[in-house]
Amino acid sequence: MIEYGNGVGEAAGQAGGGSGGGAPMDVGASLSQFVSDSAHTISTTPPGLLLLGLVVIVVGLMMLKRVF
Repeated sequence: MIEYGNGVGEAAGQAGGGSGGGAPMDVGASLSQFVSDSAHTISTTPPGLLLLGLVVIVVGLMMLKRVF
């Protein structure tokens, strides 16, 4: 491999392992992307569906309160 000029690239890609093919995991960027995606989903959801989701959550919490 070294004679073809790929010695460093090949070894670095296989020696470390890790998540995502050797790329480091950036928790801050991942959390920021999660919040951004959630905000986008909520902002593009029709109001009726948001209201239905809220009702389902409230009823579910009321049922859990009675059970426990």
